[in-house]
Amino acid sequence: MKRSAGAREAFDVVGLGASAVDELLWVASFPTADSKVRVQRRARACGGLGATSLVAAARLGSRAAYAGVLGSDESSRFVIDSLEAKGVNIQHVHFYPGAMPVLSVIILDDAGQTRTILYDCVGLVGPEADWLPTEVLTNATVLLVDNYRIDLTIRAARLARASGAAIVADLEDASSARFDELVGLVDHLILSSDFAMAITGEATPAEAAKRLNAPGRTVVITCGPDGAWYVPDDGLREARHQPAFPVNVVDTNGCGDVFHGAYASALAGGVDLPGRVRLASAVAALAATTPGGQEGIPDAATVTRFLAEQP
Repeated sequence: MKRSAGAREAFDVVGLGASAVDELLWVASFPTADSKVRVQRRARACGGLGATSLVAAARLGSRAAYAGVLGSDESSRFVIDSLEAKGVNIQHVHFYPGAMPVLSVIILDDAGQTRTILYDCVGLVGPEADWLPTEVLTNATVLLVDNYRIDLTIRAARLARASGAAIVADLEDASSARFDELVGLVDHLILSSDFAMAITGEATPAEAAKRLNAPGRTVVITCGPDGAWYVPDDGLREARHQPAFPVNVVDTNGCGDVFHGAYASALAGGVDLPGRVRLASAVAALAATTPGGQEGIPDAATVTRFLAEQP
């Protein structure tokens, strides 16, 4: 495990990306226009690409730290308390006036496989133009990045990469003018199949994975119930398939984020690529068997038992 000389604290996985406060609403069926649908149950939870990924890494035993930007409002405090309670270090959070997590309302059907996310980013302000959590970035083994605050993300990725960290990306929006610049810094590009096919123009996840592959870059395309395709950074451009694990799906919300966090944890632990994809697929599958996003993320012992039972 990489450590800088004299470092006070080093982390396996560090993230600066999106955190969210999710209002989860379950309904029997989605409403049509000008109709009413009764809410079956509701919950309030911490979510977001970056935050959920870090919780998954922490649940698997990695030393995980959140170094994102939050404020002094109640929603920010909710995120901080939730992450800390789940084992994520929050000592490097940067507090900026007016900053807030993403605020989301997520509507899910009772089957747990259909969802609509309504969100706003009113708190997408800060940090200062040159701010970076230098200490935690230079002592990270893996940096998890997403599209959120892309200018900050690119600065952080450059610093972490120069210090020897691997960069794992969870990207879902190519609209920024700096999107390609960020992708160029990524060692492990993990995308959903819909997004990967949209940005490449390819008709299948396997072909999208091969198109996105580049020297020094591993590509993984997640396909939900159809498993995942991945291409190593070996220059051969051969796509390999990891089937999905059969489970009783209750709630798929956040499963992609969980996959990223589990992959990053395994990467920090020195697991080989097929093992990383298999483990991440298992963790995401198990998370889908419990409602409530982060609440259903399994610990390492549960994942080990589950994998031992698989063919």
